Amino acid sequence: MPSSSSRRRRGRGRGRGRGGRNKRNWADLPQDAISAVLRKLDHVEILMGAGQACRSWRRAARDDPSLWRRIDMRGHADLFNQVNLHGMAQAAVRRARGQCEAFWGEYAGDDAFLLFLGEQAPSLKSLRLISCYDVSNEGFAEAVKKLPLLEELELSLSSNVFGKEVFETVGKSCPHLKSFRLSEHGFYSFEDVDYNKDGEALGIATMTELRALQIFGNNLTNEGLTAILDNCRHLESLDIRHCFNVEMDKTLQAKCAGIKTLRLPDDSTDDYEFIVKSPVWADDSSEDDFDGSYLGSDVYYDLDTELDDDDDIYDPSNYVDGIDSDDEEARMILKGLWALMK
Repeated sequence: MPSSSSRRRRGRGRGRGRGGRNKRNWADLPQDAISAVLRKLDHVEILMGAGQACRSWRRAARDDPSLWRRIDMRGHADLFNQVNLHGMAQAAVRRARGQCEAFWGEYAGDDAFLLFLGEQAPSLKSLRLISCYDVSNEGFAEAVKKLPLLEELELSLSSNVFGKEVFETVGKSCPHLKSFRLSEHGFYSFEDVDYNKDGEALGIATMTELRALQIFGNNLTNEGLTAILDNCRHLESLDIRHCFNVEMDKTLQAKCAGIKTLRLPDDSTDDYEFIVKSPVWADDSSEDDFDGSYLGSDVYYDLDTELDDDDDIYDPSNYVDGIDSDDEEARMILKGLWALMK
């Protein structure tokens, strides 16, 4: 029979891995340590990976509203055909528990989500929507009425939000708006007699507290730009690159004299963050039309789903089509992240 001392020696060796190092139980890390790791990741990575490693990590990702105060879901366009980014956006906003102040989404927004955002994030100050083709004039206008504290708004490559009325709604509903961005891939000339080239510009002219404005690839003319300059008297930055219907005559030059940062239609686009297409004119036989369509996910998210505490409403299976999540792999990723933080 082994002696008591040998049993004690073997007992002291328990929990040690190769090389005699103690194994760390990642589920038992203190809450602040887990939160520190999660803050190194973006929100899509949390929802699909780190926030699913084990129960303690799920709770840490779910129960800290400050982690979701400023939600950034950009940079994951490659996932849009595999993941329901709209559902993930809803999950992220819900976790903020009414404290969300900023939402930045790429392919991560439709009308249902925006209405949900308006209800759940009344203190929202920054909204940036990129390539959100499922957002319409009607859905956007209804949602923005619920966001009176908005200070920053971006609608880039979201071509189904357009026209005078919807931007007048922004001007009336968001009196604190300081920055607005309306950007496309490039200039496309419209010659339809029923199309008002200055519709968007006249709507933007109601945003009288603007300090920064970018309108890239728009059809506005001198008339529309004049309306903006006459009504938005606090402008410090104006970018109208690829707005080739504007001709900077002496009158417009004089009106722009007090603007600190001015980018004109023919200025370089080297620092523009999106792909820039060559301008297309209505009579250009070589035009390359882009209909703004894309392949979306067939996976949907039910806002009314209620699960008990042992189930996770944010489990990747709610969003992912054809992607497997492996707990052990997630733990290995987290171990690497934790090692980098030490």
